[in-house]
Amino acid sequence: MRMGLLHKKSLPALLVVLLVTAALAVSAQESIPDSILKNIHRPELGPNDTIVVAAKVDDGELVPAQTLGNWWVKAPMPKGMKQRLEKWTRLRNAVYVTYPFARKAGAIMNDMNAKLAKMPESEHKSYIKSREKELKKEFADPLTQLSVYQGKVLMKLINRQTGNNCYDIIKEYKGGVTARVWQTVAFFFGSNLKQPYNAAEDDKEIESIVQEVERMYVR
Repeated sequence: MRMGLLHKKSLPALLVVLLVTAALAVSAQESIPDSILKNIHRPELGPNDTIVVAAKVDDGELVPAQTLGNWWVKAPMPKGMKQRLEKWTRLRNAVYVTYPFARKAGAIMNDMNAKLAKMPESEHKSYIKSREKELKKEFADPLTQLSVYQGKVLMKLINRQTGNNCYDIIKEYKGGVTARVWQTVAFFFGSNLKQPYNAAEDDKEIESIVQEVERMYVR
C-alpha cells in the first residue's frame, strides 16, 4: 500500500522531468535543418530505451549530448603574490580611511591660503589661530585613532590635495621651529613630513586608489 502511494506521488514529478527533457530534445532537433535530418541515421531503440535525452549530429550520426556545468580549479596562491595582495589591501584600506580627512583638510587649507593672500600680514596670525581651533575641533579626535601607517598615507594625501608637503605647511602656519620639532617626532616613528607625492611614479598605487574613491564623490 505504501509503495502504491509513493508511486502516485512520484509520478507527476517524473512526468515533469520527462516533459522538460523531451522539450529540450525537440528544441535541439528543430534547430537542425530538415535537409540534414533526412540523411541522418536514426538509432534503433530497444524496449528499454524510454528516456528521452538531448542529441547532436556528430559525423552524420545522431548521438546523445549533454552540456556539463562549470568547474572551478583553484591552486594555492604563491607566497610572493599573497604578500603583494596583503600589501595592496593594507594600502587600499588606509587610503579609504584617510582620504576623507585629506580632502576636507585640503579644502580648508586652500581656502585659508586664498584668504591670507588678500589680508594684511599683520592679520595673518590671528586668522590662522582662529582656523586652527576649527581644524582641531573637527579632526583632533578622529586623527588620534589612526595608525602610524595610516598617518603616513594621510600626509601623502594632504600633499596631493594642497600641493605642499606637511613640513612646509606647518612651517608656513606655525613657524620653522615648530616644523622642525614635528619633523623630529615623525622621524622617530619612521616617517618624514617632507615626503613628496608623485602620482606618476612612486605613488601611482595610491593615485589609482584615490581615483577609485573619488568616483564615489562624483555620484
